[in-house]
Amino acid sequence: MIFNIQSFFQLAQERSDLITTALWQHVEMSLISLLIAVFIAVPVGVFLAMNQKGAEPVIGTTAVVQTIPSLALLGFLIPFVGIGTLPAIIALSAYALMPILRNTYTGVKGVDPALTEAGRSMGMTYKQLLMKVQLPLAMPMIMAGIRTGMVLIVGTATLAALVGAGGLGDLIMTGLNRSNNYYILLGAIPAALLALFFDAVLRITEKKSSGSSIAPIFIVVGAAILLVAAPPAMQALNVADEEPEEIIIAGKIGAEPEIVINMYKLLIEEETNYEVTLEPGLGTTDIVFQATLNEDIDGYFEFTGTAITTLLDEEPVSNDEREAYEQAREGMLEEYDLAFLEPMAYQNTYALAVTEETEEATGVETISDLRDYEDELTAAFTFEFADRQTDGYPALQEGYGLDINNVQTMDPGLRSEALVAGDVDVIDAYSTDSYMIRYNLTALEDDENVFPPFNGAPLFREDVLLDYPEIEPILNQLGDRISEDEMMEMNYEVDENDANAEDVARNYLVEEGLLPSDSE
Repeated sequence: MIFNIQSFFQLAQERSDLITTALWQHVEMSLISLLIAVFIAVPVGVFLAMNQKGAEPVIGTTAVVQTIPSLALLGFLIPFVGIGTLPAIIALSAYALMPILRNTYTGVKGVDPALTEAGRSMGMTYKQLLMKVQLPLAMPMIMAGIRTGMVLIVGTATLAALVGAGGLGDLIMTGLNRSNNYYILLGAIPAALLALFFDAVLRITEKKSSGSSIAPIFIVVGAAILLVAAPPAMQALNVADEEPEEIIIAGKIGAEPEIVINMYKLLIEEETNYEVTLEPGLGTTDIVFQATLNEDIDGYFEFTGTAITTLLDEEPVSNDEREAYEQAREGMLEEYDLAFLEPMAYQNTYALAVTEETEEATGVETISDLRDYEDELTAAFTFEFADRQTDGYPALQEGYGLDINNVQTMDPGLRSEALVAGDVDVIDAYSTDSYMIRYNLTALEDDENVFPPFNGAPLFREDVLLDYPEIEPILNQLGDRISEDEMMEMNYEVDENDANAEDVARNYLVEEGLLPSDSE
C-alpha cells in the first residue's frame, strides 16, 4: 500500500468518532492502571526501604511478573476474571509495579542518613520525616519509575483490544486484519502522542515537587481520579430504573465475524425488544470460546470444523457438511452445554494459497503438487494454523506427507502481504477472505480432503436460549443462506472499501427480505 497523506487525513476525519471513543477508552484504562500501580507500589516501596530485609524477594517477584508476555498474561486472566477492561487493568497494573516499586525503594533508601538524623534531632515525627524530607528528596527517582510505568502501560494497552477492552488497539488490529496501514497509524500515532502527553505532565509535576513538597503529586493524582471516576458516576445517575434485557454476542478478529454478528443483532432487535451488545474482534478461538464458557458473552459465530477439531478435539466423522454439523452440534451440547444453531450455506474452509506467478512457474494446482517443491518453498502460516493438529499444518504433514523446508508463523493480517511481496511462496488462507480477490490468489485443491467442512453458525449457551427462546428461530433464518461468493464480496466491501460492517450486514438482510428497507 502506497502511503498517501491526504487519504490518511480523510480516513481520520471519517473515523473521528471511532478515534475519539478509542482514545478515551485508552486514557481511562491507562490512568486507572497507573493509579492502581502507584497506590500499591509507592507505599510498599517506602515500607521496604524502612524494612530492607524482604525487599529483594518482593521486588524480584514483580520483575518476574514483568517477564510474562503481555498477551499470555491477558489470556491467562480470562478464565478467572473474564473479558473486557478488568483483565486488561489487572495486567497493565502488574506490568507497572516493578519500575515504580524499585525506584521508590531506591529513592527513599538513598536519602542521606545525615538529613534524616538532623530531622529527628529537630523533633520531627516519623510521618513528618517521610512527608517533608524523605519523599521530596526521593521524588525524582520515584517519578522516573512512574514515568517508565506509564510508558509501559500506554504501549501494552494496545493489546487489550484482544480481550474486548477496546482502546486504540482496536484501530491497530483493524489495520492488521485489513492490511491497512492507515488504520494502524490511526491507532499507533495517538498512542504515541498520549504517552508523550502523560510524560510531559509527569515531568512538570516532578519539577514542581522535587526537593520541596509533594503537594503537586497529590493534585495530579486527585485530578486523575476525578477524570476516571466522573463519567461512571454520571452514567450511574442517569441509569434508568429498569434496564432493557441485553444479549451479548461476540465475534473473532476479522471482517467476516463482524458482519455476521451484526446480522444477528439486526435480526434480534428487529423482531424482539431485546438489546444486543456486540463484541467484535474479541480475539482468537480460545479467547472467544472461553468467554462464552465464563458467561462473559452469551454466544458467538463459530465454524463446524473448528468446533470438531479444536474445541472437541475429535476427528471429523465425515466430509459431508450436514454430518459434520450434526457431529459438532451433538458434541458441543453434550460436552459444554452449547447449542449450535442452523449453519449457513457457505464454507470458510482452510486452504493453501499461492500467487498466480508461483502457480505459473511451478504448475502446482493441488496441495499434493507442493511435495515436488517442498525443499524450495517458504511458507507463512498463522500461529493457529501451524498448531492445529487435526486440520492445520500438522494434519497436512500427516495427510500429504508434506514437509516444507522453511515455515514461518505470522499474524493473519500480514501473511498475505508477505506472499505478494515475494517474501514467502505459500500461505494458509480462508476461502472467503477478501485478499483472495485483492491479490488474485489461487487456492490449491485439497485433493486428499484433509480439511473438514467449515460452515458458520451461531453458537450460544443453552441457558441463554432457554431464557430467550425467541432468538433461536430468528437466527435460524440465516440457515442455508449466504453463498461463498456473497460472503467474499461482503468481506471485500469491509476490508477493501472500508464499508461499515453493520451497513453491509443490513444491505444483505434487506436484499434477502429478512429486514425491511428504510423506505418501507
